Amino acid sequence: MKIGLLGLPRSGKTTVFSALTRVESTAPGRSNGKAEPHVAMVKVLDDRVERLSDMYTPRKTVYATVEFVDFAGLAEGAAREGTFASAVLGTVKTMDALTLVLRNFTDDLLGPAMPIQDMRKVCDELMLLDLIVAENRLERIQKGYSRGQRTEAVVKEEKTLRRVVDHLNRNRPIREMALSGEEEKAIRGFQFLTCRPLMVVLNSDEAGFGKNASLLAGIENSFRAVEFAGKFEMELSLLEEEEAALFMEDMGIRESAYRRLTTLAYETLGYISFFTVGSDEVRAWNVRRGDTALDAAATIHSDLAKGFIRAECFSYDDCVRLGSEKGVREKGLFRLEGKEYRVKDGDILNIRFNV
Repeated sequence: MKIGLLGLPRSGKTTVFSALTRVESTAPGRSNGKAEPHVAMVKVLDDRVERLSDMYTPRKTVYATVEFVDFAGLAEGAAREGTFASAVLGTVKTMDALTLVLRNFTDDLLGPAMPIQDMRKVCDELMLLDLIVAENRLERIQKGYSRGQRTEAVVKEEKTLRRVVDHLNRNRPIREMALSGEEEKAIRGFQFLTCRPLMVVLNSDEAGFGKNASLLAGIENSFRAVEFAGKFEMELSLLEEEEAALFMEDMGIRESAYRRLTTLAYETLGYISFFTVGSDEVRAWNVRRGDTALDAAATIHSDLAKGFIRAECFSYDDCVRLGSEKGVREKGLFRLEGKEYRVKDGDILNIRFNV
């Protein structure tokens, strides 16, 4: 899972990145005139993986991972001025979800916080970036028509793009459009920014943290949101676990910033976890809710999907409750499922295949 952090300059985005990843950073710098994002890979802490590892004592235990990417500040007017580098924009488009960091503290240069206004500014910039891409493509299509380059696929693409442009011009993100399967396919290659799921981190100062219920409710009218005390939680992330827990309790923070945002990302993206187990390896994998056993097989390795025969399946809860895989089999709770089986959170799968 890849999560990109976006926000206006001085929103505390890099501070939040450090709190999430335990990587001390300065704001994304510039190399050869281009803003270079910070990247960090962090494992998804899951108590179920630890419990399964204790039961199977494998040679290797592998957690699912989240890649956090901290991009340079998206200044107001960047879309029109072209100051958001195309190379960076290309990387933003590869993210599974975007996280918008909103400043909720007074800044010496910018003054009092205006998080709702800032949210609208960034959303407007993202829609404008998408609009520019769609309009440029429509211009190229028209030039192609004048040269006789008119195919059924291009006509479908043009029709869909005109719907997209109309929607964006009404100040609505593409994710809110009701697109058919054919329409989604026609524009998939553009990787429009406002197609991406978007979450919000309200980045408050220590004094104001936990006192913003109405503000969060206003943000959550549009997006899933979570509140961080960014600077404070960055400092916490650098402490030993026991020491950090004491400070978290004083602030009323139940879980680390990383766990809270990861949980929010799973909910936003509709991700669930399944597991593969054995003496060699216990591993967690991510799929989207509603994905099939065939999708799960492809997540593990493309060969497993190509040669899929059956999925041996039982649940983590049954395994823990009965004490072992043997106990699951004895109780008749070990199942063989076909490729259309819908994977459930906590399923333990072994894919039978033949290539």
